[in-house]
Amino acid sequence: MSDVGVVQGVPRVSLNGRSALVATLAAVAGLMFGLDLGVISGALKFIGIEFQVNDFGKECIVSGMMVGAALGALFGGRLSYILGRKKLLIISALLFISGSALCALAPSVPVLIAGRVVLGLAIGVASFTAPLYISEIAHQQHRGALISVYQLMITVGILVAFISDALLAYSGSWRWMLGIVGVPGVLFLIGVLFLPDSPRWLVLRGRHDEAFDVLHGLRGNDTHARDEIVEIREQLAQADGGYTLFKKNRNFRRAVYLGVALQAIQQFTGINVVMYYAPHIFEMAGFGTSAALWGTVIVGLVNVLSTFIAIGYVDRWGRRPMLIAGFIMMALGMFTVGILLYFGTGNSDLARYAAVAMLLCFIVGFAFSAGPLVWILCSEVQPMKGRDFGIGCSTFTNWGTNMIVGLTFLSLLTTLGSAQTFWLYALLNLIFIFVTMKFVPETRGVSLEQIERNLMAGKPLNRIGL
Repeated sequence: MSDVGVVQGVPRVSLNGRSALVATLAAVAGLMFGLDLGVISGALKFIGIEFQVNDFGKECIVSGMMVGAALGALFGGRLSYILGRKKLLIISALLFISGSALCALAPSVPVLIAGRVVLGLAIGVASFTAPLYISEIAHQQHRGALISVYQLMITVGILVAFISDALLAYSGSWRWMLGIVGVPGVLFLIGVLFLPDSPRWLVLRGRHDEAFDVLHGLRGNDTHARDEIVEIREQLAQADGGYTLFKKNRNFRRAVYLGVALQAIQQFTGINVVMYYAPHIFEMAGFGTSAALWGTVIVGLVNVLSTFIAIGYVDRWGRRPMLIAGFIMMALGMFTVGILLYFGTGNSDLARYAAVAMLLCFIVGFAFSAGPLVWILCSEVQPMKGRDFGIGCSTFTNWGTNMIVGLTFLSLLTTLGSAQTFWLYALLNLIFIFVTMKFVPETRGVSLEQIERNLMAGKPLNRIGL
């Protein structure tokens, strides 16, 4: 590796090709995540027609995945500690393939919901394990960008699902919409078999020689690998782990609560209101069914392209400034869409396209901020011995709040009204700006071990990255 430039006074280390490849393979878990998030939006209307499903039934179909995902995240932490990150990713791929097949062949709504729960288990495990794994194999100077690749894969999966839905909508083939997403699950399974185990997990299990071999391959430098092993071992010697550490140590509890809050914030931005119900929103704005589906494809494309902002600048600009900028854009987008829906778009093309533009403003804000940065921060702020427990709690929260969003959106539209529902999400995004300023740390360019030392020394949460 060569040194290029300086990051916070430390020589900048060039990205090792093997590290990038390993992180990218692990991030394909996000592709599966995104496919299943996106595919249901186009399939839901046709499922409703075939099975005569009401709004509550549709909310249950959407939310079945989140139930499974919450369970997967809940048990993922313990399984990750016992089996390791790699084996858990393999299990996730197998569950994803099985769940996709069950959904595609479902003869009834209960079976379809069961298939969605299995898919949720796969995604809950993967959404816990993949960012954790990437954070543990990445060099500190590239950690933000590499974890952002996971979010990029989610957005690519959503886009591919939206395109597939739009093409298959002409025939109403919802079974193909749901079944075809099993193909990347097979590809992911093959790719994961070639990944190394996490070096930090290997040290945690006392397999120091194997950990050194993995780090040497990832860093390409004996000295860097040995120094990192020493730092990891020092951190492991300092505390109990998991729930024991949570009970005993106030500082660890602060990190867990921060992770839980961040994941709740990510979901209550309203992102999955758009991802699950985008065609419905476009129809409310006055677009026909076909136009609504292709408008959803545009949402997916903007989501992908905007994620590159995070990949390119998260390790340059920092986490906090990008989060704050994103919340401002999301609040503006949701507030303006609410105004347009309140006054009605009528037959005005200008009003309809203004609604699309502001919805895309919201998507851009999420894609470069809360989308990737919450996963980055949650993988960074937990101490080594409590990392599985802490990230398990925060990922469980992600899916629990995701389920709340999926279960309530159509009901909120009915009870509050469309404009008021969007204004509610706009208000929440404004509140999140102040939460970020008060509690969220800047962790750019700081090692996981240094963040842990600052946390355990009792520094305020917004200063543990300094």
